[in-house]
Order: sequence, then C-alpha cells, then structure tokens
Amino acid sequence: MDDYLNTFREMISLCGLTDHTIKSYSTYIRAYLDYLTNILHKLPEDVSWDELRDFIRWIQKERNLSNRTINHCISQLRFFTLYVLHKPWDSTQLPMRRFDTYLPYVPSQHEVWHFISTMPDLKQKTMTAVMYSSGLRIGEVCHLRYEDIDRKNLRIHIRHSKARQDRYAILSHTALGLLTRYWFEYGRPMGWLFPKQSGIDKPIDTFFLSRHIHAHEQRLGWPQRFTCHTFRHAFGTHLYENGTDLLTIKALLGHKSLESTTIYVHLASNGTGSAVSPFDQMGGDSCDQV
Repeated sequence: MDDYLNTFREMISLCGLTDHTIKSYSTYIRAYLDYLTNILHKLPEDVSWDELRDFIRWIQKERNLSNRTINHCISQLRFFTLYVLHKPWDSTQLPMRRFDTYLPYVPSQHEVWHFISTMPDLKQKTMTAVMYSSGLRIGEVCHLRYEDIDRKNLRIHIRHSKARQDRYAILSHTALGLLTRYWFEYGRPMGWLFPKQSGIDKPIDTFFLSRHIHAHEQRLGWPQRFTCHTFRHAFGTHLYENGTDLLTIKALLGHKSLESTTIYVHLASNGTGSAVSPFDQMGGDSCDQV
C-alpha cells in the first residue's frame, strides 16, 4: 500500500500544493489504506461504493469525527480515486455532509492585553504579541525571517501565506519594542527570527507556542479557550470594533474572499449586536404600548 500513498503524495505535489497541505491530505488516505489492508483485505481498485461508505461510517465512529472533517476525508478519497486510480468519481454515491457552523471564541481587548502582558517568558510573549498585533497565522509567525521586519515602514513581509500570495502586515510599535528586546537577548538571529531550540537552521515548530498558550491559561486560572488562531480572530474583531473597514481587514489578514472577513461583523461588540430592532423603534421603549 506504500506505493499508493507515495503516488498520492506525488500527485498532490504536482498540483503545486504546499508541504503542509500534502501532510494534511495524507492523513485519511493513510487511514483508508490501513483499513483496506487490515479490515477489508482488498486493493483500492477493487473497492465498491458500498465499501467506501462503510469506511466513512467506520472512521467517523472510530475517531469521533465531525461532519466537517468527514468532508475533508471525502475530498481526499475523491482526489485519490481521480488522480491515483484514474477512475471516475460519482458524488451521488458519497455526498458531502452538511455541518453546523459555530462562531469562534474571541477575547476582549483587555483580556488579550492581560494575557500577553503576564506571559513570563520573553520568547513566548514576543511570538504571541506579534501574532496578535499583526493578525498572523501561527505558521506565519514561526516562518518569519530577520529581513521580513520593515522597521522603517512598520510592516512585516509575509511570504507564501495560506492564500499562496505575499502580503504586508502591520507592525505595531509595542510589538516592535518586544521584538527588539527579544532579538538582543536571544542571540541576534539573522535568519529565522524564531529558530528551533535544537538549531538555528530551521524555524520553530508551531506546537511550541500552542503548548505554552495552554499552559499560560492554566497559570491564570482561565478556562481553556485560547488557541493560536484565537489571536488572529481577535485582531480582526478588534480592528472592526475600532472602526477599520472590512476591505482593509481583508487585506491585512490575507483573505482571498471578503466572505471570510465578514465573520468579524458577527464577532465585534459593535457589529450585529449593536443593531436596534425596528420593533423597538416603532413604539418607544415601553412594552405597555403593544
């Protein structure tokens, strides 16, 4: 089955997708091939649609997957069928699932300031401050290089983002102060700004900061609600609360579609929650008039 997996990865690579996407896409195909080997005892070419549906039911139960994640799994199976097996795909045989969409947790501006300002470790504090103050993804923070920091124009050059395009993010004065202090205290790195602890030739792993963010929540006695992406959502939400227009927020965050940016209207305290119902404007404040 290794040949199938290797071909799958090669075809993803030929599509020009990133290493992160290749790794992500391989997750459930590896599970599928293991399922065929250990449970079904069949080659992929010989699997029926009924057996494909059985696999989807099995992996959802085995791993307690959401319908959104199951859709990712189905997408990987579709790619595998089309580009590795060179067989047609019938979406009526294995349709995508409907799923619920939830609004992410967004801390207040005061909570963000308190969280970052109380972090005891300078490296973790600096990474978190840059992530929030510039609205960066955790992978973008980890892959920052010395030359990406434009001190003169107070901006950060983000290379090869998730949307496959470069962009400039804002660089806050406060974050720059932390970054400068970190740079001097941590050996003045001239390549990766946040190199791995085991060597300066590679960027730090994303799980490094995730782990310390959860640890700081426990230190503060807060419920576990923060993730690295929480700070990116907070950046977009707080910009909107402070009066920044959606097109500017879209550009700063590097969204391909404005639809991705409009979520901050729902999350902001002055967004949909500040709207006044026309029913309240008809008869004044008193319910006695109804």
